[in-house]
Amino acid sequence: MSVDFAIEPLAEDALLLRFGDGIDIDVNARVHAAAHAIRAAKLAGIVDVAPAYATLLVRFDPFSRGGDALPEAVTRVLDRGFQQGEDNEPEASASRKLPTQRTEIPVCYGGEYGPDLGAIAQRAGMTPDEVVERHLRAEYTVAMLGFAPGFPYLLGLDPALHAPRRANPRTRVPAGSVAIGGAQTGIYPRELPGGWNLIGRTPLVLFDSGRHPPCLLAPGDRVRFCAVDADEFRRLAERDA
Repeated sequence: MSVDFAIEPLAEDALLLRFGDGIDIDVNARVHAAAHAIRAAKLAGIVDVAPAYATLLVRFDPFSRGGDALPEAVTRVLDRGFQQGEDNEPEASASRKLPTQRTEIPVCYGGEYGPDLGAIAQRAGMTPDEVVERHLRAEYTVAMLGFAPGFPYLLGLDPALHAPRRANPRTRVPAGSVAIGGAQTGIYPRELPGGWNLIGRTPLVLFDSGRHPPCLLAPGDRVRFCAVDADEFRRLAERDA
């Protein structure tokens, strides 16, 4: 079984593969499966592959031999890569078996670390503790990195916790803030302006230009959150400083 996608020229050195529109966890799974297949194929001339929600950017060397045939080569790779496996699983389910990193993110919820937790709870008709419990229960997928280096857009948020962005964005959101924006959770990698609802904060450093790789999380990774108190937050922050 093949998967539907379209290839569009984006620049003289880039192609855009479009698998759908909007935010959909199954479409995003196909994007990550395609990225894995293209990387594994090691096609000549490709220099980078960058997943987004429903699209995949493929950058290539425009001076490499066979560049004109790259769309056809990519199509062949994906037609092979999206065949059903022996267990007859559909593409989206099978893509969840791709080799990915699983990371546990410690979070101190509420109070000064999550000033919007109460508002999220009120909107959802829950107590703050119930919001935290539901936020901890899910396993999230890094749909993509964007907005700022290392900022992960995480899919998998309990629908009961979906909430619109704040009407008045903050000019300064502390580094490590864990937030809800629409149907997603995100983590601010450094102090930035932002309009998402802040429910907690992690002491982990999400982006460090001197680290290899510089981003703690990568597209396709799995993430779970674990709750820590303020004392443990400070201990972890001092350890990683």
